[in-house]
Amino acid sequence: MSILSEKMHLRTILQSKRANIYYLEHCRVLVNAGRVEYLTQDKDKQAYWNIPIANTTVLLLGTGTSITQAAVRMLAAAGVMIGFCGGGGTPLFAAAEIEWLSSQSEYRPTEYIQNWLSFWFYPEQRLEAAKTLQADRLENLRKIWQKEMLYQQYGLFLDDPAIDKSLSGLEKNLKKAQSTQDLLEMEARTTKALYAHVAGGLEYENFTRDHAGSDKANVFLNHGNYLAYGLAATALWVLGIPHGFAVMHGKTRRGALVFDTADLVKDALVLPTAFICAIRGDREQAFRDTVLDLFIRHEALDRMIESIKKLCTQYGRE
Repeated sequence: MSILSEKMHLRTILQSKRANIYYLEHCRVLVNAGRVEYLTQDKDKQAYWNIPIANTTVLLLGTGTSITQAAVRMLAAAGVMIGFCGGGGTPLFAAAEIEWLSSQSEYRPTEYIQNWLSFWFYPEQRLEAAKTLQADRLENLRKIWQKEMLYQQYGLFLDDPAIDKSLSGLEKNLKKAQSTQDLLEMEARTTKALYAHVAGGLEYENFTRDHAGSDKANVFLNHGNYLAYGLAATALWVLGIPHGFAVMHGKTRRGALVFDTADLVKDALVLPTAFICAIRGDREQAFRDTVLDLFIRHEALDRMIESIKKLCTQYGRE
């Protein structure tokens, strides 16, 4: 049975009703014949033991353990929490929600989450925070495009009348936005204009943004955006702010604040690089290396952290 089939046939059991917590050591967790199992080695003898993932709440991995990506994927699909720990189950070094590994410490500062939540429950202040985040996004876009020689080498500048009008219009209209829906519509129009500007400037013909598209520009955009999401998630975990407390992309999406934060660099770094690498005929690894180098040189992670900290300071209350 395939992994996909196994996922589809899992019974849904509430976490509070699940029977098992596993602590494993000196073994390897993997997928075997469509099931998550752990492999033990005793002298010249190997043995596979099944883990009933649908009825398991937590999997703790102790000394001498390893786990495959396929196993993590199936455990995530079943909603099993994964933690790395020392001998005997303690201390807990890292634990995972379904998407992310995060460090665990009872002594982590709570300054930023407290400041964030002090304004987050008020829609008017949440909207103002979203406007500030979009203003930071525009500032990053202008600063990075002015400095980056790679863009200039390929003739990409922001002084084109059409794109300058679009960016100036967004900057002006941010203050007038009455809802996050207004902001999302403004953002969509501006990004569409940037796509047209970059694709036209590089003579990348007949481009249409399609997340399922197989042309190189769309593939690279997807790839680069997910790299930006990883940076955004890291920034938020560093500050201790859960990903569900978004200011713009919606309160019903568990990763929405990741999307809000990633927007700070997506247009500035991912968008033009995706098109440049596409017209150069780069392979995906070459694109990845290029965009990661730009993230480092333009301090993308620092920009994200500083913007979120600024929101905490500007709108938070003790």
